[in-house]
Amino acid sequence: MTQAIRGLRARSTRRQVLTGLLSTAALAPMAWPLRSLAQDAAEAAPEASPTTPFSFDWLSERMQTAATGAPQAPEQITGFLTEFDYDDYQRVRFRRDRTRWTETENAPFHLNAFHLGWLFNEPVHLYEVTDGQAVPMRFTTADFDYSDVKTEIPDNFEMAGVAGFRLMTPLNRADHYDELAAFLGASYFRALGRGNVYGLSARGLAVNTGMPDGEEFPRFTEFWLEKAAEGDASVTLYAALRSKSVTGAYRFVLTPGETTTVDVTARLFMRENVQQLGVAPLTSMFLFGGADPGAFDDFRAAVHDSDHLILNTRAGDTYLRPLVNPSRLGNSYLAAQDPASFGLIQRERDFDQYLDAQAHYERRPSLIVEPLGDWGRGSVRLLEIPSDLEGNDNIVAYWVPDGPARQGDAFEFSYRLHWGLTPQGDRASERARVLRTRVGKGGVAGVKGTTDRKKFVIDFDGGLLAELPRDADIEPKVTVLRGELSQATLSPVEGTDLWRLVIEAVPGDGSMELQAVLTGYGRILSETWLYQWVSE
Repeated sequence: MTQAIRGLRARSTRRQVLTGLLSTAALAPMAWPLRSLAQDAAEAAPEASPTTPFSFDWLSERMQTAATGAPQAPEQITGFLTEFDYDDYQRVRFRRDRTRWTETENAPFHLNAFHLGWLFNEPVHLYEVTDGQAVPMRFTTADFDYSDVKTEIPDNFEMAGVAGFRLMTPLNRADHYDELAAFLGASYFRALGRGNVYGLSARGLAVNTGMPDGEEFPRFTEFWLEKAAEGDASVTLYAALRSKSVTGAYRFVLTPGETTTVDVTARLFMRENVQQLGVAPLTSMFLFGGADPGAFDDFRAAVHDSDHLILNTRAGDTYLRPLVNPSRLGNSYLAAQDPASFGLIQRERDFDQYLDAQAHYERRPSLIVEPLGDWGRGSVRLLEIPSDLEGNDNIVAYWVPDGPARQGDAFEFSYRLHWGLTPQGDRASERARVLRTRVGKGGVAGVKGTTDRKKFVIDFDGGLLAELPRDADIEPKVTVLRGELSQATLSPVEGTDLWRLVIEAVPGDGSMELQAVLTGYGRILSETWLYQWVSE
């Protein structure tokens, strides 16, 4: 476990830097008809040519063939690209006059690239696709501004590739191209809805996260980008994913808006047995705030990109779990049958709750995963990793399908990612939502005394609760695992539409699991609140 978490945190320490740079049926085996492709051609980047026929099926067949052989060593940068330090890399900018896809005045999307070097020493290859034909996208030192860079830069040097790329579109106003999405580092990518600032990330795939043998970090090594025509509302791109144990072919369809959507189709081919496959993984940061204020000497009341995990079932139930920054690794599984959606959300949207005029955590997007097709039986896994820095992404969530992932298997998963301030699925539609959670010492406030009880205060807001009289017959259903429930009291909060549930419970041996939901008049009236309490 230690090795796996060290790998996670080694990757997450880059987050603060990257933020600055970025201003079908589940588990259904597929029978792809294999073309006769040489193994070296399948595993290496395609040779440069005027045009190459391209389709998603071609890419899928290519990656399936790659999975039948051993992985090749990744490409490495050489020469001046190896000399960049942190300061040099921060000073490099893509020149605006070299931005791609600007030939027409009303082009729906623009594109530019991230420079190789520093942490990014494995080239990513980009290709432009037009009418089913792919052409390599070339980048040279003439595409970048190196003002104040100490490293000597050769003129018009053609690079082996780039570190990643970003897409821009008139997202917030018609006369300005704002950042929409960025793909940078391993299989990480981010997108923005209208009015958002960058926060949590998605990944192409998680492999053996938090497992004893250590985590793999698959990489998107090549991208094929379809240049959008004037008037197009979406842009489509494809990616090749490679790792020691798995290869993959991905299609992404990005549609900007108040809530930006990214439709993902992932075709996966197992090169080796995998202990755990994590589908549609999300990575975020929770340092302190809300249910877990911590002991940070900070003027801000909260610091987090996300504050809750959410799971919506096809039956209409919503499960909400406040995030924490635990003293030791937190690991939870929420079992589900073909979930309607799940994700990491930022529910608190009031600047006064953060007071951060630079980071603007109140504008960080929530991210909801909506499965397309039946994903069958599985679990949403949540990992909460102890952290003392807001630059560390310490929250990981993803779908774990039931059943093994073995050498020779092929899977396809389709899903839609919703990025925005209030995306579909970030709250129950008719039931009262959990507004906030607070945790503290049990017993009567303001009175001296000792108790081993813990107090949990949950405020519910909206839904049918707001329409019921204050003396309505509402009952809290509370369960406690690995602990003992002492009392549960529900009452309206005078002068508001809120209902407050106060739970006191005695922990068992080091941790306990709690669940609460409000019921009445033969129906469920609220989201289902979940909490994992762990002793310090």
